[in-house]
Amino acid sequence: MNIVFYHFCNPAWFGPFSPVVNNGYTSVSFFLLLSGFVLAYNYSDRAQKGQLKTTEFWIARISRLYPIYLVALLVSGGMLMAEWHARSHAQFAWGVVLTPLMLQGWSPSLSTFWNTPAWTMCTEAFFYLIFPFVVLWRRPKHPGKLVALLLGLWCLGMVLPSLYVWFHPDGVLHANRYTDGFWIRALKFTPPPHVPAFLFGIVLADVDVLIPRVGQKRLLLGALGLAGMGTVLYYGDHLPFPLMHDGLMMPLFGMAILGLAGHNPIARFFGIAPFVAVGQASYCLYILHFNLWNLIHDHHIVASLGLSRFDPWLSYSVLVLLAVLAMKYIERPAQKAIKKRFGLA
Repeated sequence: MNIVFYHFCNPAWFGPFSPVVNNGYTSVSFFLLLSGFVLAYNYSDRAQKGQLKTTEFWIARISRLYPIYLVALLVSGGMLMAEWHARSHAQFAWGVVLTPLMLQGWSPSLSTFWNTPAWTMCTEAFFYLIFPFVVLWRRPKHPGKLVALLLGLWCLGMVLPSLYVWFHPDGVLHANRYTDGFWIRALKFTPPPHVPAFLFGIVLADVDVLIPRVGQKRLLLGALGLAGMGTVLYYGDHLPFPLMHDGLMMPLFGMAILGLAGHNPIARFFGIAPFVAVGQASYCLYILHFNLWNLIHDHHIVASLGLSRFDPWLSYSVLVLLAVLAMKYIERPAQKAIKKRFGLA
C-alpha cells in the first residue's frame, strides 16, 4: 500500500506519516530482502538435505509470478502506446521483446518499459534463478558469526550507492527520486545492486531459527526495527537518496522481520484479517496498480460516475478490490493449473 501511495498521492495528506509515504520507494527494498528470507525459511532445510529439485522450484515460482505479470501487461495497452511515441523504434522493439521475458531490468534505459513496477519482477526472477545454488553455500551456525555475515552483506549493499554518491556519475550532485540518468537507473532498477539484500534475507532466516518464536527478544527486535524504520524514513529527505533506496536500512528491515515472525503483540496486530487479505494479494496489487490507476484516471471513470469527491480513496479501494479478485480468480487458479500441468503438488 505504501508503494501505491508513493506513486499516486500527495504525501501531505498523511500528516505526520507523510515522510513515510514520501520515501515509500524503500518498501521495494524491504520486499526484495523479505523474499530472500521467505525462500530460505521455506526451502533451506530441504536444500541442505538434497531434497530441493531445481527445475521444480523454478516452475513453482514462475507459476506464482508470471500469470498476473502477463495480465498486467495485457491491460496496459495505453502505456504501450505511450512507449511507442516516447522511444526510438529500436528501443521499443527491444522493450516489447524483453519485458514479457522478465529481462527488461537488465537494461537501465528499458527497466521501466510498459509497466513501471515490473522491473522488480525481473530482479525477483533473477533471484529465483540463483536461489537453488546460493542456498547451498555453507553458512556459519554460530550466532556471532551469522551477525558478522549480516553486517558484511549490509556493508556490501552500500558499496555501489556510496560510489554513486561519491562520484555522482550522472552529473547530479544530490540525486533524488526524480533524477533520471543511466547510472542512477542502473543502481535502482537492475538486479545486481539488490543481490546483497537478497542474500541478507537468506542469512536472516538462519538467525530466525536460533531465536524462540515466543519471548521478549522477538518483541524487542520488532519494536526497534519498526521504530528505526520510522525514524530513518522521517528524516529520509536529509539522507543520500542512493543509500536510502537500497542498502542503508537492511538491519532495520531484518529486525522488523524477526519481530513479525514471532508470537507477540506486533505480529498479532499485523495478523488481523484485513491485513492478511491485503498481504495475500500484495503481489497482484503491486504489479497491477500502476497501469490500472492510469487506466481509471485517463478515462475519467471516477468523474464520469460523479464520485470525484471520494477520490483518491475510492481509487485506492478499487485497486485493493481488483487485486484481491485477481488473486482469487486468476493468480491462484493459473498457478494451480501450471503446477498440475508439470506434475507438481
